[in-house]
Amino acid sequence: MTSSPSDGLIPTALDSRIEAAVGYGVEELHRHRDGGLLGAPHAILANAHGELVAAERDVAFYRVRLARLASSQLPADQALFARIERTLDQLVTAAAARDAKQSVAAAALAPIEADPPRQTPPQIATKDVAALLAIAQGAKLHEHLVTHRLAVATPTRTRITHAQLQRLEAMGLVERDTAHPVHAGQPVTLTDAGRAVLTAPRRAGPPGTTPAPLAPALPAVSRTRR
Repeated sequence: MTSSPSDGLIPTALDSRIEAAVGYGVEELHRHRDGGLLGAPHAILANAHGELVAAERDVAFYRVRLARLASSQLPADQALFARIERTLDQLVTAAAARDAKQSVAAAALAPIEADPPRQTPPQIATKDVAALLAIAQGAKLHEHLVTHRLAVATPTRTRITHAQLQRLEAMGLVERDTAHPVHAGQPVTLTDAGRAVLTAPRRAGPPGTTPAPLAPALPAVSRTRR
């Protein structure tokens, strides 16, 4: 099991396998899911892992309750024995539910583990990353009825020119639903390659060095402003 995540996700027995398969931590997997940046297999895995975390939290709750009941703070009487027995039954039930959720998450993880490693996505300009992030939230290409000028509308109001959209299309990072007329708005979505750019794991250092994902946390501790 991995160390306790910082955003409230408690560890599960699958965390290490998930991180090895996707190339980044489970917390980031959930953030990518919430941002709409995951393809179907990874989104299914994120949802299954979330349910596993909830089930693991239930197990932890009853373990803590049992430990308190077994402490010397309560009188050892029949009422206590009944509470301990009831809590044990609840713990057994929670553990069984956790095992079932773990099986579901493992099944969702299996096809991702079986896939060959993804090629390193291309390095793109910061403005193109911003455009992809905006498109992930929903975007449409519109044609003005009078000027016939093409423009991309996004919920975040990020400026995306038609030329920039064409460049991202040429790179295979986005695609348009041409079944819709441009004057009514053509939905623009990320391709798998576009999602890979936004969810690409941090690059690891040379063999034998500390893994790259740990590096960003160091300055916040060691370089405190005076």
